[in-house]
Amino acid sequence: MTDNQHQAHAKSFGAVAAEYDRARPSYPPELFEAIERLAGRPLAGADVLDVGAGTGIATRLLAERGARVIAVEPSGGMAAQLHAVSPWIPVVRGVGDELPCHDDSADLVTYAQAFHWTDAAKSVPEAIRVLRPGGALVLFWNLKDRSVDWLAEQERRHAAALPSYHYYGVMNAVTEPLAAHPLAVSREQLRWERTITVEDVITDLRSKSYFAVAEPELRERVLAEDREWLLGLFPDGRVVEPYTVDLTVAVTPR
Repeated sequence: MTDNQHQAHAKSFGAVAAEYDRARPSYPPELFEAIERLAGRPLAGADVLDVGAGTGIATRLLAERGARVIAVEPSGGMAAQLHAVSPWIPVVRGVGDELPCHDDSADLVTYAQAFHWTDAAKSVPEAIRVLRPGGALVLFWNLKDRSVDWLAEQERRHAAALPSYHYYGVMNAVTEPLAAHPLAVSREQLRWERTITVEDVITDLRSKSYFAVAEPELRERVLAEDREWLLGLFPDGRVVEPYTVDLTVAVTPR
């Protein structure tokens, strides 16, 4: 993907913010227990910057565990959706490559489904700058389990039909940019699943950047074909989606 394509995809989410908030997957409670264990501190009472917060799916879960969360989000559409759904969560416009925050102001900097949109050569030093000693940079992704036959077939279908299809499961290789800094890095994977309707699957797909940037006629044709194909596989309209959550926690020196 070229830089221009990457930027177009990154900017596409504002127009599909409602679909994103309605249909994107949540995260299992075990994820936040793992974050606390690997970061060496509870979320309760922690000052957290949730960067690339989107519509606040992870932000709300962090707040529910007692964290004092500020959402950092570049997209006006996504930030507006977050504020509409969760008006009690402060939102500031900004990007991970240049955080609008003071030095030593956070205990945790989190990226849920968002770190791959940054330039790691800039976003990692920025996170370290705003973290207090012993603070942690926390990166996590929900990744569909494409070892499951129907999910592997869905990926093949989209890769064949959509010119800018991409799967960011390979983008969570963060070892190299983190290794350039004095950080204690831990990684963990957790498995979970959700049961949703076929229409929820279609709404989720609409929120993907490679659908959002597609020509409308192509997008609607592929979605209609997907709906028909999924109903053939799941005639009761209920779909089980298995996920792996890929978690990386990098702790700064004390």
